[in-house]
Amino acid sequence: MAPPALLILHEPTLGLAPIVGQEMFDTVRNINREGTTVLLVEQNVQFALELAHRGFVLENGQVTLKGTHTELLQDEHLKKAYLGI
Repeated sequence: MAPPALLILHEPTLGLAPIVGQEMFDTVRNINREGTTVLLVEQNVQFALELAHRGFVLENGQVTLKGTHTELLQDEHLKKAYLGI
C-alpha cells in the first residue's frame, strides 16, 4: 500500500487533555513534514494556525478570513473573536 497523499482530521483534540492534544498536534506536524498533505478542521485556533501553511476561518458556513498562518494570526478580528486578545 502506498503512503497516503492526504490526511483529513476533524477536531482531533476534542475532549483531550491539553498535554495529549499537544502530542496530537506534534504527530500531525511530523506527518505533514514527511510529505502528507493535511486538511485539519479544528476549533483550537492557536494550535491549528501553528500547524497551518494556509488557513480559512468559517463563520456561519461562510469563509470570512483566509491567508497564511502569519497573516491570520495578525488579523485583529481573529485575535478578538477567537484568541481572546
